[in-house]
Amino acid sequence: VQLQASGGGLVQAGASLRLSCAASGRTSNNYAMAWFRQTPGKEREFVAAIKWTGSLTNVADSVKGRFTISTSIAKNTLYLQMNSLKPEDTAVYFCVARSGGSTRARQAYEYNYWGQGTLVTVSS
Repeated sequence: VQLQASGGGLVQAGASLRLSCAASGRTSNNYAMAWFRQTPGKEREFVAAIKWTGSLTNVADSVKGRFTISTSIAKNTLYLQMNSLKPEDTAVYFCVARSGGSTRARQAYEYNYWGQGTLVTVSS
């Protein structure tokens, strides 16, 4: 599975952004998809996960109520809608996937496939 993330950019606090992740190759309804983020010197942090079918979402407390994860099977794309952005949301965001996996997985090592990352910068 190949993953290509896009949609990052520079925004002010309180603004919204939508990240997209185009998936190609062998995906299936049994895949779990997720977003992680990372800032320099820190571990990769789980953001949200979803089954490729769009069911069974799992969202980190730090973004719950502000971020929404979704998929479009027709477009082979994973999304992350980010609202009410805060400076602490500044990070490189990665889309990831795991085959036959649970959306309860929140550790980076549990995901087999990684995209290249897209930078989100939120200014105060």
